[in-house]
Amino acid sequence: MSDVGMRLTATGVDVRFGGLTALAGIDLDLDKGEIVGLIGSNGAGKSTMINVLSGFQRPTKGTVRIGDRPIGGLQPYEVARAGVSRTFQAVRLFRALSVLDNIAAAAAVLGKNAPNVIELAAMLGLEGFGHKTAGSLSYAHQRRLAIARALASRPHFLLLDEPAAGMTAEEVEDIDATLVALREKTGMGILLVEHNMALVMGVCERLVVLDGGRVIARGTPDAVRDNPAVRQAYLGHTAETAT
Repeated sequence: MSDVGMRLTATGVDVRFGGLTALAGIDLDLDKGEIVGLIGSNGAGKSTMINVLSGFQRPTKGTVRIGDRPIGGLQPYEVARAGVSRTFQAVRLFRALSVLDNIAAAAAVLGKNAPNVIELAAMLGLEGFGHKTAGSLSYAHQRRLAIARALASRPHFLLLDEPAAGMTAEEVEDIDATLVALREKTGMGILLVEHNMALVMGVCERLVVLDGGRVIARGTPDAVRDNPAVRQAYLGHTAETAT
């Protein structure tokens, strides 16, 4: 598939669990080379949307495509092979394996086309940690390793589910710089689900805001921050302090 004009697109996505509507009529697109924030309060539908985009949740209605290729009915491993990779809120690592072996395990599906695991570790600031077991790393470094594993499939699009959760302010600043560097180095599109508004406002070109499974706002960080509906539903005083 050519990279020219490649876009990850969700159109009219609904997800229902019995009588509960988790997502209703969601339109979302992500181009290569941009960082888009998907924000909202707890239970707004953010993780459900990432699950839809990555193949872990089949939409009740609507379509998901990479370019012209429908991927909404594919299994997660098929979506990953098509070019969409993700992390999870809970870090999922082989804790007894080394950093490099964790990345190599994720890259194994690519065979001879697998990326250099040492270079991937370095991209995420894990140089010098290669032979340490994943379980011995600090929480922040474990989250970095999870991103390195997601990159091992050479994705066109990277979906990050709260990558800064539980991090200190200094660690968040490091992740901010890392995400910008990844975008510049790889040209991938990044969808960022995150509650840390300083990070979101600092790295995202545009935002999509969910509330109750529906989009209530979209636009630049400044426009979203000043949107009264967003202030009421989610940002509150944080909107005034996140710069």
